[in-house]
Amino acid sequence: MPSRSLHALLAALGLVVQSHAAPPNVIMLLVDDMGYADLGCMGAKDIRTPNIDRIASEGVRMTDFYANAPVCSPTRAAFITGRWQHRCGIEWAIGLTSEEEKRVNGALVPVKERFTMGLMPEDSFLVPLLKKNGYGTACYGKWHLGFKPEHNPVKHGFDEFWGILGGQCDYYRYHYIDGMKQLYEKTEPATAEGYITDLINQRTVRYIREQSRQPFFIYVPYNAVHHPYQVPDDPTQFYTDANKNDGTRAGYAKMLERIDQGVGDIFAALEAKGILDNTLIIFTSDNGGERFSDNRPLFNHKTTLWEGGIRVPCLLRWPDGGLPKGAVSVQPAITMDLAATILAAVGVPVPKTMDGIDLLPVLRGKQPPVERTLCWRVDRTGRKMKAIRHGDWKYVQDDMVEMLFNLRDDIGERHDLYYERLDKVKELKAKLAEWEADVDKVPPPIRIH
Repeated sequence: MPSRSLHALLAALGLVVQSHAAPPNVIMLLVDDMGYADLGCMGAKDIRTPNIDRIASEGVRMTDFYANAPVCSPTRAAFITGRWQHRCGIEWAIGLTSEEEKRVNGALVPVKERFTMGLMPEDSFLVPLLKKNGYGTACYGKWHLGFKPEHNPVKHGFDEFWGILGGQCDYYRYHYIDGMKQLYEKTEPATAEGYITDLINQRTVRYIREQSRQPFFIYVPYNAVHHPYQVPDDPTQFYTDANKNDGTRAGYAKMLERIDQGVGDIFAALEAKGILDNTLIIFTSDNGGERFSDNRPLFNHKTTLWEGGIRVPCLLRWPDGGLPKGAVSVQPAITMDLAATILAAVGVPVPKTMDGIDLLPVLRGKQPPVERTLCWRVDRTGRKMKAIRHGDWKYVQDDMVEMLFNLRDDIGERHDLYYERLDKVKELKAKLAEWEADVDKVPPPIRIH
């Protein structure tokens, strides 16, 4: 067995054949509403994120990565299923602002109760497959894929769950804006004391320290930096309807830096057990940034299909798995690809029912970037928007306005080329229509839009 230093030298010379005798551990870190430029490795000057930046400096930073949707729940559903979220009917955030319908005798009928809809276990693929192949599974943080017992993470294959079931909460008291308790351990209401970001980090670290020799998958979906903008170490703040939008960029920075502190603790726990380099660590956001975020150089923000609403940072680190150090990838990719990538990393065949693709061959430099066609849809009573990216081209339909951009030359979507390239518009509209026909082919049992 070569020493670590010799192994590193041989790897640098390209003489090491990757060995997967020890299955990798996987940690998926998902932040909420973070801006494209809010990390040091993405250009932030006023937010210090050295531990998150370490994932990029010792791994791969993806510049053309997208969330499956411009809001929380659909992106989370796409990750858990590895599929377009439209196939299970979750096209918008579950909660007070969503319009919910369920299918009864083939027809969609409105549902007026809150938090009745959610992702059903039969739609899940990622976690059950990991568990079937010997993985310990844990979820600590924000679920937001259903409040009822049948939607709970433990029904989707997680051995452990601790966190909030809904979309946001008071960071110190863990209740929703109307006082409804959000904190659960598995299927039972839970109590705790402390800043919820710290508690999520502590649970994650404890799991790593106490886990046996079996490989594990930990899903860490933070509720930060989603509003309310309550900063760490100040429990005098309360979440109310009157102050739900209050905050500052400086406070937002403190919230993100507390996540980063926890990522540092996660690194330390992995290093202490000697399993850091054989752990695939992924860091990304569920959608573009909101009011106190920095989305530059992208246009617009969360809830829209402009780049600022859907393009997000994505960082991956896995030295033992052949991911290069300090690499930058321009491969267009999307959240659901991470499910397929994780399965491929652990040696589980990617189901044909998954829409996402394995990114590892490209990220390892074994093959050039592949051409992707990525589509989005917002279909709400007061808001209609569609978008498609194919290659460098992006077509946007914002209500009745249609535009075309070349993102390689114009990442900020400032120069509309619609009338100059009507041929490209026609091509992309046809692809978009084909995608919609496919995802709508089998009517989903519910519709959250």
